Amino acid sequence: MRSHNLTKGIERAPHRSLLKALGLTEKEMGQPLIGVVSAFSEIVPGHAHLKNITEAVKAGVRMNGGTPLEFPTIGVCDGLAMNHEGMRYSLASREVIADSIEIMVTAHSLDGIVLVPNCDKIVPGMLMAAARLNLPTILVSGGPMLAGETNGTIVDLSSVFEAVGAVKAGKMSMETLSEYEESACPTCGSCSGMYTANSMNCMTEAIGIALPGNGTIPAVYSERIRLAKETGMRIVELIKDDFTCSQLFTKESFHNALRLDMALGCSTNTILHLTAIAHESDVPFDLEWVNAISRSTPNLCRLSPAGQHHMEDLYKVGGLQTVLYQLNEAGLLYGDSPTVQGNTLSDGVKKHKKKSVDGQVIKAVDAPYSESGGIQVLRGSLAPGGAVVKKSAVADAMMNHTGPARVFDGETAAVEAILSGQIHKGDVVVIRFEGPKGGPGMPEMLTPTSTLAGMGLDKHVALLTDGRFSGATRGAAIGHISPEAQEGGPIALIEEGDQISIDISKGTLDHHLTIEEVHERTLAFKPKVLNVKGYLARYVRLVTSASEGAVFRK
Repeated sequence: MRSHNLTKGIERAPHRSLLKALGLTEKEMGQPLIGVVSAFSEIVPGHAHLKNITEAVKAGVRMNGGTPLEFPTIGVCDGLAMNHEGMRYSLASREVIADSIEIMVTAHSLDGIVLVPNCDKIVPGMLMAAARLNLPTILVSGGPMLAGETNGTIVDLSSVFEAVGAVKAGKMSMETLSEYEESACPTCGSCSGMYTANSMNCMTEAIGIALPGNGTIPAVYSERIRLAKETGMRIVELIKDDFTCSQLFTKESFHNALRLDMALGCSTNTILHLTAIAHESDVPFDLEWVNAISRSTPNLCRLSPAGQHHMEDLYKVGGLQTVLYQLNEAGLLYGDSPTVQGNTLSDGVKKHKKKSVDGQVIKAVDAPYSESGGIQVLRGSLAPGGAVVKKSAVADAMMNHTGPARVFDGETAAVEAILSGQIHKGDVVVIRFEGPKGGPGMPEMLTPTSTLAGMGLDKHVALLTDGRFSGATRGAAIGHISPEAQEGGPIALIEEGDQISIDISKGTLDHHLTIEEVHERTLAFKPKVLNVKGYLARYVRLVTSASEGAVFRK
């Protein structure tokens, strides 16, 4: 075992002395030393209860003959960081999370890892570290928040963001907004819709690095504690079997994750994160592959913001194992892919599937919401490197749209224009210089999209950005446009009033500029002057494009 670097031999007497300072006994030092990585904080609602989860994990580890050693990592709450300077640090934190885990695990020669995340960048950051370390690893998240209710209306975080727009448009009273604010987030956990955090926690079941139920068991259910104990017990077996992440992070498992992604209609950010995890795993991953899988995957679920259902509803009708079972029976998965359960994905879903499809929360494969997946990659003269849209949350009227560009160099200016009534039906709002370099940090934007939705314009106005849109976004919100404006991509050349054409069904995104206009504007282009220091300055120097997962250059 790796931990013998600390515990075996006469030369390790000083190391054992330090371990004994922790209160460890000879027996505990002779067992596998297992890192339990917790993202607990008193800031993030999705992480506020993780002490309970990690204590359950550690109990499971001890029950099965291992020695748990807990250590922390950071985590940004995207909701709290939204629409101000803090959002520039959200995606950027993913690299810090991965680095910190790599450092702690390697420096202390741990034999295996249990990852305990919950929110948007923390899950992929931890999985990136797991790919680098290639040790026995298993993940158990904190689970989703329950949805709220006020006066018979089911509400969630995106409801509050949209309500702000409704108040601004005179469609809702301040009293009703206050009721939404009080009711939308009734428990701890990752926000209750199919936003990025829950999307990524769902992906872990398809990849095989988490036990069944990880994606959907609500945060406040005792079943989540039992799952954490089972996870702790299971990591000891994985160490005994030397079952490492290289057996999990394969082309086939990423295929399975993308299949589930498309069937569920997950956040567009999953593409950014899966690309990054695949990059760390040395698994080829490109946007054309994403589109090919999307075209051949039926969309079976439309949870908030695409529909009215929430994570607890998916849990009640059988969870992800029921969705995976449908995909497996249709021959859409690599069923022989291994999992941390100790069996194949196919055997696992056959064992854990609890119910048949209900026809509402989960549609049947032969009667889906749509014949193709919930996410679409777009390419064209405006996005030669690609762009991404959550197709399942786009109104039919906006699937094909041409309109005049309303150009804003940054989110703040765009939000001001929306709130002041300057955006009209048919407009194409372009928010640029918000990419990985230009943002910097590729800030996630929920305020402009939710405000438009609250004002009733989401079925009439498109939004384009080289930044990101929140998983809570609905409407024709197209993000990750590459190359970004800061690097002189075509989005940097668009001027007010230029015509832009979007065809989501065909996967195209184009401007109407002539070759001469492109040449003339390219010569006049100047990148944004970035006044950043510290970590963000380092991030700008190292980060790649969104089409490459916005990872650091190797």
